[in-house]
Amino acid sequence: MKHLLRIAAVTVFALVGALPVWASDPQLFELDNGMQVVVIEDHRAPVVVHMVWYKVGAADDPAGHSGIAHYLEHLMFKATDHMAEGEFSATVEANGGRDNAFTSWDYTAYHQRVAADRLELMMQMEADRMVNLRLDRSDWLPERDVILRERGQTRDSSPDRQFGEQMYAALFQNHPYGRPIIGWRHEIEQLTGDIATEFYRVHYAPNNAILVVAGDVEPQAVVEMAQRIYGVIPAVTDLPPRVRPTEPEQLAERRLVMRDERVGQAYVNRIYLAPNRRPGDQRQAAALTVLAALLSGSSQTSVLDRALTYDQNIAVAVWAGYNGTAIDHGTFTLGVMPAQGVTLQQAEDAMDAVVAQFIETGPDPDQFERVRMQIRAEAIYQLDDTAARANSVGADLTVGLSLQDSDDWLSILESVTPDEVVAAARGLDRRASVTGWLMGADS
Repeated sequence: MKHLLRIAAVTVFALVGALPVWASDPQLFELDNGMQVVVIEDHRAPVVVHMVWYKVGAADDPAGHSGIAHYLEHLMFKATDHMAEGEFSATVEANGGRDNAFTSWDYTAYHQRVAADRLELMMQMEADRMVNLRLDRSDWLPERDVILRERGQTRDSSPDRQFGEQMYAALFQNHPYGRPIIGWRHEIEQLTGDIATEFYRVHYAPNNAILVVAGDVEPQAVVEMAQRIYGVIPAVTDLPPRVRPTEPEQLAERRLVMRDERVGQAYVNRIYLAPNRRPGDQRQAAALTVLAALLSGSSQTSVLDRALTYDQNIAVAVWAGYNGTAIDHGTFTLGVMPAQGVTLQQAEDAMDAVVAQFIETGPDPDQFERVRMQIRAEAIYQLDDTAARANSVGADLTVGLSLQDSDDWLSILESVTPDEVVAAARGLDRRASVTGWLMGADS
């Protein structure tokens, strides 16, 4: 259900019924320099979330420089014309707030959560590092070592994550989604401050950014403040078009086997190319979202779990998931971890048999209705989290969706039919997939 949680942040009153008065609709504005501004009012507490999203991510890394978008995310906390290295986060903390940043394939985002009366200070500091980053005043080399250690701790030390990295590299034959966000180790080792500065100069601009402010604010006051602070930054006139390599027609299913002595429990994982959430056309994505919830949602609704874990005792764990909030391609995942004495081949065959039976018979009506109720409930619960709402809106807009698409998402999910879910399952093409086995070294 984790992919369903995103829907709540942009839900409007009419879609979820009567909601408390604090659940306002996001409002979208644009500054004179092209920077978009989204304001979400929530007056329950004197707190504000301030986020700046850049429409550039790891899939925009130049060839041979994988990891540069993520590296620059780290370097954005270095010196500027007006702040010393480390001063940004120290100032946020001194004002009782928290800050962080993250990079995906499609965007890079910087965020702070502070008292509402500190919003102007956050804007001033974020605007400063949008244009005044000075890597010549900072030692960029230690930060590259930090990233190499991060890769060692989060990727190289984990066979599961290395396996996932190999799976994506096999799934995408030409598109940069096949590269890890953190970068390949041998390419990270070659990154420099000059490479990061050039990437920053090209992509970090107000007309390539979205400001999201959520919390105890008034929309007009936020826009006036943003115009005064961000609006004076000149737009970049030579912003390059966002053109990426496209996937060729995929004609052959790929399979891989990874053995590692650190693996304690072998499992099967499969990833399909799938439709993404397309602007103005989200029905396929909605059907895939419901399909994932039916196959692997709660213990009451999971088709795979009930069949393989409880009825047949073939698996100790199963999963299904859909990720469609992306610019170019979505993915759909299936997996099974076999019970003791069950081989990976037996587990994979059993998983495929359950999916084939599901396609043949369609979803159980009672299970289908439970999933619909869960989607609705999760949407309402998520309205209670201001940061989650801001995060969802920012992610949607940076991948090319509109506020209308976001507003429509829940109603589309709620209107998905069983036939559409079955059609979505049939549309998962093994020729556009990779199936991997992760096992111990002696297996």
